[in-house]
Amino acid sequence: MDERKTFGSYFKERRIRLGLTLRKFCEDHGIDPGNLSKVERGVLPPPKDEILKKYAHYLKLKEASNEWYEFFDRAAAESGRLPKELREKEIVARMPFLFRTIRGKKITKEKLDKLIKLIKES
Repeated sequence: MDERKTFGSYFKERRIRLGLTLRKFCEDHGIDPGNLSKVERGVLPPPKDEILKKYAHYLKLKEASNEWYEFFDRAAAESGRLPKELREKEIVARMPFLFRTIRGKKITKEKLDKLIKLIKES
């Protein structure tokens, strides 16, 4: 996963992989091309969960696949929201501690990469 890629550029890349122009994609699914163009360019934020789910299906993302979760995670991160699966009370209650720890330690990129690797391994 290229963590520098925006939700919009990820969306556009997936659409192009399907061989669809913006106009054709929108025409096929009844979407306003002007608004979708703004989402792809980052002018508008990613849509909320229900619309995202429709878009994920339109992009032929397999539900619960890595691509599915990446799509939703990018949208959540860019919108400043937690992914739906992480909104459990116990997880949310611990998030402030994680944020304060990271903020207080001024975590370096190397340490963040190490933390991500540790989380992936568990």
